[in-house]
Amino acid sequence: MTQPLADTLRGRLIVSCQAPPGDPMRHTGTLVRMTLAARAGGAAAVRVNEPEVVAATAAAVDLPVIGLWKDGDQGVFITPAVRHALALVEAGAAVVAADATARPRPDGSTFAELVSAVHAAGALVMADVSTLEEGRTAAAQGADFVGTTLSGYVPGSPRQTAPDLALVAGLAAAIDVPVIAEGRIATPGQAAEALAAGAHSVVVGTAITAPTALTASFVAGLSG
Repeated sequence: MTQPLADTLRGRLIVSCQAPPGDPMRHTGTLVRMTLAARAGGAAAVRVNEPEVVAATAAAVDLPVIGLWKDGDQGVFITPAVRHALALVEAGAAVVAADATARPRPDGSTFAELVSAVHAAGALVMADVSTLEEGRTAAAQGADFVGTTLSGYVPGSPRQTAPDLALVAGLAAAIDVPVIAEGRIATPGQAAEALAAGAHSVVVGTAITAPTALTASFVAGLSG
């Protein structure tokens, strides 16, 4: 299953269709329309949060769904436990995205256990990492894709305003599984740079699907 999906995603865009708590866009129907708009624009897949949205998206959009479940906002909160991962598979996720950093998981489980459970349920796993070593470890533990999602958001990874292209390049050279560039990709040019650095595909979220954040950035620019 990994290879056909990897072929589908090669050199293409994945759109992250999410909204933070309290945002007016955080509504299942609205988020599904985001995924439909992403498909109409040429996206190869979508990344969405929570089982309800995964199920609604899988029913409405003929694209692979990368599902995650953010539970909390501290430590490991992106699909932190096996139960979260299996709920996403049941909802229709083709790929489950999960935190694969070196930090302890809240239920004491391991990333390897999550990978094993998701594979047994018939889906794939995208490891969200922050460092090269975490990416190496995730690949060795069976992750089907490794994403740079958490670089800059976890202690020990570089804080920067641009995509971590050095991590993209390092992972692409070090592991055999497809590397997905994600995090702070704000322009088509940066997305192309990520592919040139060795990314298999690119995830873009805020720059496409976050009108509240984008509006605030313009307001800040005008008032500055």
